[in-house]
Amino acid sequence: MGKSVHLKPLAGSYAISRLAPSTQIPTWADGGGFVSMSRTEDELSVVCLEDRVPPGVRTDGGWSAFKLEGPFAFDETGILLSVIEPLSASSIGIFAVSTFDTDYLLVKTTDATKARALLGAAGHSIV
Repeated sequence: MGKSVHLKPLAGSYAISRLAPSTQIPTWADGGGFVSMSRTEDELSVVCLEDRVPPGVRTDGGWSAFKLEGPFAFDETGILLSVIEPLSASSIGIFAVSTFDTDYLLVKTTDATKARALLGAAGHSIV
């Protein structure tokens, strides 16, 4: 078994939105809960609570979010992999976001119960 991680479920239903790369940072995304924005030359990706996303935005909703209880040092290896592997082995898709201190894992809400069971069986705890 790899690393044992404590995961904290976050309240609410999350969405992952895609905007044009030149779009200004949207004010609608900001507020409580987990918010992440990543800009590349191809897109601006926004993760936030689903009820904040306005109509007409290209969005994939219905995600449940888990915070990996860190902080984790940058040279600590295998943290995210130990959480992703049991889900991947059972064909559960994920969306992961890393921050300075930790990682966040999103799974489709329809897969959340199964994901919890798989993570527990892999030695992780949901707190």
